Amino acid sequence: MLWRLCRTFAGMTTLSTLLIFAAAIVLMVVAIARWKVHPFLAILGTAILLAVLLGIPFTDIPDVIGKGFGGVFSGIALVIIFGTLIGSVLGRTGGAVALARAVERVMGKRHPRLAMMLIGWIVSIPVFCDSGFVLVSPIGKSLARRSGTTPVPLMLALAAGLFASHVFIPPTPGPVAAAGMTGLENDLLLVIGLGVVISLLSLIPAYWFSGRFSDSESSEDSDFSERSENSEGQQPSISAALALLPIVLPIVLMALGSVASLINLPQGIATVLTFLGKPVIALMIALLSCLPLLMRQQMLGQFHDITQVSLKTAGPIIFITAAGGVLGAVVTASGFVDIIKESGDSLKALGVVFPFLIAAILKSAQGSSTVAITTTASMMGMFNDSGSMMSALGFTTPLAAALVVMAIGAGAMTVSHANDSYFWVVTGFGGIKARDGYRTMTLMTLIMGLTAIAVITLAAAILL
Repeated sequence: MLWRLCRTFAGMTTLSTLLIFAAAIVLMVVAIARWKVHPFLAILGTAILLAVLLGIPFTDIPDVIGKGFGGVFSGIALVIIFGTLIGSVLGRTGGAVALARAVERVMGKRHPRLAMMLIGWIVSIPVFCDSGFVLVSPIGKSLARRSGTTPVPLMLALAAGLFASHVFIPPTPGPVAAAGMTGLENDLLLVIGLGVVISLLSLIPAYWFSGRFSDSESSEDSDFSERSENSEGQQPSISAALALLPIVLPIVLMALGSVASLINLPQGIATVLTFLGKPVIALMIALLSCLPLLMRQQMLGQFHDITQVSLKTAGPIIFITAAGGVLGAVVTASGFVDIIKESGDSLKALGVVFPFLIAAILKSAQGSSTVAITTTASMMGMFNDSGSMMSALGFTTPLAAALVVMAIGAGAMTVSHANDSYFWVVTGFGGIKARDGYRTMTLMTLIMGLTAIAVITLAAAILL
């Protein structure tokens, strides 16, 4: 009886099938945001429910789950782990602060807001934006005093810089996972390049916006001031060049790997460069380049503890990503993509705005940018899979897939509000009164997200 009912659902019209899919996504959002179900269980449960309602045979569902779940571990999981480890080492050794100090020395006194924005943008490439803000905010407070400016504009500029890298530029786990889930695991350099451009363009209005605020938003939290002063006194004893190496090195290796596939080189050299340019290998080498930082700070004995903490951080991200992989596998196996193709004209008209809207809804509803990115990417599927939603919407090239990843990132920053931990980190450590968070942090992330999707839509219209 239940099986016949599910097949009846599966045989319904295009509209009813779309409604089932929409209802499942709403249920997932409510489970995460309202019922406080862990995203891993909410996404996995939604995937299984959707598999039943869309008529996948019961005997096939375990195989679909295994394929979707295992695909993440065989592909992007190691990249997420290595990226998280690099960020942890830079944070623990003072490398992130060393990079921040270098930018401050170059342009801090003349352009303090721009300095803090660039500091955030650089630091958040390997370091989570929440941790990056805690690490760097004392520098902004000190710079505000020395330059005679108020701290809130600098804190907002820092928050914007950190957030832009966090949603657009690998090896931050969200963009890395999205690249892998859309078939771009070996084209990370393309994603990095587009991420750099889109993130910087989204910061232009944020720079203007951050300059509109003054001491009226400042907090009188003396505990924050004490924390800032104590943190500021911890001067890093390492060079910015040494701290920059783990960020630049994998990008260079991936670039060389791409070049090796485009030009005629001796077979042996091309093989070696291609091998070194694989994202997993490039990030593994970048992690090894962190060892001088640990030795310089006499922290090599702490590497085990740093790894343990990093694995605890990366673990939930990987498992949520894997649950998203199951959701993507269900979408593919259920024939849902054929439904999309039947109504493809209306959805294709949305273009890259379609994944942007899904990610924005998920972000605003449950707060986590990483969950919004990985869940949306899993729904879109791989660009080179004829049964994926990417294929149904016409995104069938690496460039198209990379623009979709950018659109997902733009949605994942729209918007940060009270259900987002980063919102509270910025308002708490940034000296911004909680009641002012919506007209500062929330409005700024809305402007950034809309700017980014406008740029991405224009780029898609020109390039695709």
